[in-house]
Amino acid sequence: MTSNRPAPPQSVPVYRAAQLVATDGANMGDAISFASELLLDDVYELTYGSDPHRLSMLALGTNGFEIAPDSEVGTIGAQLHLDSALTFMTPDGQTTDLIILVEVDEKNNAEDIYVVPLSALSSALEYRLVGIDTKTAQQKFAQVACVSFTRGTHITMASGEQRPIEDLKVGDRVLTRDDGIKAVRWISQSTVRAVGEFAPICISAGTLNNANDLIVSPDHRLFIYQREDHLGAGRSELLVKARHLVNGDSVRVQDGGFVDYFQLLFDGHQIIYAEGIAAESMLIDSRTKAVLPQELSDAMGDVIPGHSDRRHAGLDVGKPLLDRPDAAELLRKASMR
Repeated sequence: MTSNRPAPPQSVPVYRAAQLVATDGANMGDAISFASELLLDDVYELTYGSDPHRLSMLALGTNGFEIAPDSEVGTIGAQLHLDSALTFMTPDGQTTDLIILVEVDEKNNAEDIYVVPLSALSSALEYRLVGIDTKTAQQKFAQVACVSFTRGTHITMASGEQRPIEDLKVGDRVLTRDDGIKAVRWISQSTVRAVGEFAPICISAGTLNNANDLIVSPDHRLFIYQREDHLGAGRSELLVKARHLVNGDSVRVQDGGFVDYFQLLFDGHQIIYAEGIAAESMLIDSRTKAVLPQELSDAMGDVIPGHSDRRHAGLDVGKPLLDRPDAAELLRKASMR
């Protein structure tokens, strides 16, 4: 019998609503709130000294999210609802997108409001509200959760060919770690500003025994098989988020400009090879499914075998174990023959 396993917790940086306050306009003095209470042209400022928190969440099938045990804020187990996507403009004409999440209690009453910045916020700037979107907020939020490779990444094909990801087509046969040769079901490409949660992580050549630089989205998970447990994880098979390996040297954030992101979807969640590193393909859950074309989403249904029942469940390594400057080097040594 197929058992539905939840996707691993995903975390996003958030500010509490009280940290973003209207300083001019109809709602002057009020904290940011639901879409129904907001008015265009109001000006907001981030309270001086405000730092973001990490909100960790679990996908609940088609029923939204709940706050995960490792979250820095919120009530563990409480449900989260996606309210809206907001667009602000700064005095220099730059736009900034935010997502509004609402934590609710057992009676579905609002308990707290969180602001997810899709690019960095500064307490030294004024943010004028120029857009309130309750229709495509789910798609914008999903884009942050999608694991993505960048243009130029070489994917190992069935023949052993190393093909740039931008040259792949639906139906192309790719080598997977667990299921041999599998055909690509869907490919998505988007170009975004490489800032905040969209700034990619560069894993320099040689860092994990990779021949070339591997550049991926921050939450992209890499599969590591440890021949010796140098990290102290207590098991040989690991999934490690790229963001948790950042050390400012061999693994760094590439912030600035624009980045072309590509997502690869298979019928099941797979471990494939990118620049020689084992890395995950796109995982469909209640958060990421919103990026799929409607006809594909309908065809896949709510419970997707190979995505809901994942053989890789439970392999994730948390940040505390990786919070050391030599984490990438330890993993490189652990994976060597």
